[in-house]
This record gives sequence, C-alpha cells and structure tokens, in this order.
Amino acid sequence: MSEAQEDASLSRWIELDGAENVRDLGGLPTVHGRVVQPRRLIRSDSLQGLSEKDVRHLVDDLGVRAVADLRTGVEVSSEGPGPITREPSVEVRHLSLFPEAGDNTDAVAAEDDDGPVVLPWQGPKRSIDESDRRRGASGVYLSYLDDRADSVIDALRLIAGTEGATVVHCAAGKDRTGVVVALALAEVGVERDAIIEDYALSGERIEAIINRLSARKTYASDLDAGTVNFDRHKPRAETMARLLDVVDEFYGGVPAWLRAHGWTEEDAAALRHKLLD
Repeated sequence: MSEAQEDASLSRWIELDGAENVRDLGGLPTVHGRVVQPRRLIRSDSLQGLSEKDVRHLVDDLGVRAVADLRTGVEVSSEGPGPITREPSVEVRHLSLFPEAGDNTDAVAAEDDDGPVVLPWQGPKRSIDESDRRRGASGVYLSYLDDRADSVIDALRLIAGTEGATVVHCAAGKDRTGVVVALALAEVGVERDAIIEDYALSGERIEAIINRLSARKTYASDLDAGTVNFDRHKPRAETMARLLDVVDEFYGGVPAWLRAHGWTEEDAAALRHKLLD
C-alpha cells in the first residue's frame, strides 16, 4: 500500500465506543477517474454495543438513514434490538445471507435458555461439489451468492435508494459485509485493487473484533478470545481476489451476476448516483 493509500485508509476509519470495524468507503477510486463520495456507504461490525454518543455521531453527523443487517435470524433474536433500531429516522433491514425458510430456521438456539447459541455455520456442512472446490477459500462467500441472491440484491437496493448514508454490517464486519460491499463497489466501477485492499483492511483490527464478539453470549461458544487463532480469522487479500476471479469466470463478472438475479439498469444508475455523484 502506498503512503497516499495508507493515509486514505486511516481517514476512512470511524472511531466508535461500541464497535471496532467501522469505516467510510468514501475516497475509493473508480476505473473511470471518479471516487466514492463520503457519507454514502459505511461498513461495520455489530452495532449492538453502540453508545448514545455513537448513535448520535452516526445519525446526526454522518447522516446514516438506513442499515442493512446481514446477520442471521438467530443472531438478531439472540442479541435483541440494538440501539440504532430505536432511531425513527433510520430504516433497519434484516437481510440474512444464510438460507432461511422462516423465522430463525437458519439456526437453532440451545433448548436450555442458558445454554450456548448454535449458529448456522456450526451446524452440518452442505456437500461440496467440484465447482465449490475450484472456488477454494472463497467458497463460503460464493455460497452467500448461491443461497441468498435476494438478500444481496435487496441490500444493494437499500444502499441505492437511501438519501443519506447506509451502514452495511454483520457480526465481525468482514465476511458477509465484505462480500456485499465488494459487489456494490464493483458495480459502480471501483478499482479492483481498491476493493481488495479495503476488504483486507479489517485484518488490522481482528483482535479487537474477536475480543468484543467473544464477550457476547451469542458468539461465546464459537469464539474463545483466550485460545482463538487471530491470524486464522484475519481476512486475506487473496480471498477477495479469488472471489472476484470466480465471479468473472463463472458468471461473467459482478454486473452480469447482479442482472441475472433481477438487478436492473435503473438499479445500477441509482447506485452510481448514490455512491459517486
């Protein structure tokens, strides 16, 4: 990363009391010589721990008017309503990237209310076919596209249709959030290297992210900050590069994938207007 790029990444971080992995995507360059405008698209880890000061900063100072919550139903139910859900000026949409046929059917909580929450990725793994193997480490990211294209499209439409800033978040703000943000950026022409660098930037705060999540009952059985291998959880540039390569190879690129799942030219124009104008 060049010195100028490093300065830009530092300026994108949003420091909050109750979240660790929050940054504004403003300043990312496009292949057409334009840049993403600030206070349009913000990515984050869980918003459950926001302080009142955090909420006021997001809503009043940064103009947040919508939240795309990519967590599963069981995460949302287990955590309860977060502070920003009480803001009347903010629309919060729950858009899980895991299969859900009904309320919380993507995962189940323990029979004992005091027991651990069973998260969807802790359950039985679906069978892996040859195409999954070719996808390598980014295979789970492709499963988001295969299983929940509807949520991906709805998240991008929420970004495009909101007058103010939209926050996209999940639990850690790196995997599910990373995929949706990458597709939004790719659709408006952000440079590939910039998309990859932004994805990997979450690695700078991985210890703080894991420490915060492991202190919450919802994720305690999945994460033990005392024994967890932080490096294993760190997002790597090559994972996002592979994802983009596979989308190019199998689907003809991000724009083609989006349009194959109901995204229209009007949607694309609205997203460009939102992020670039």
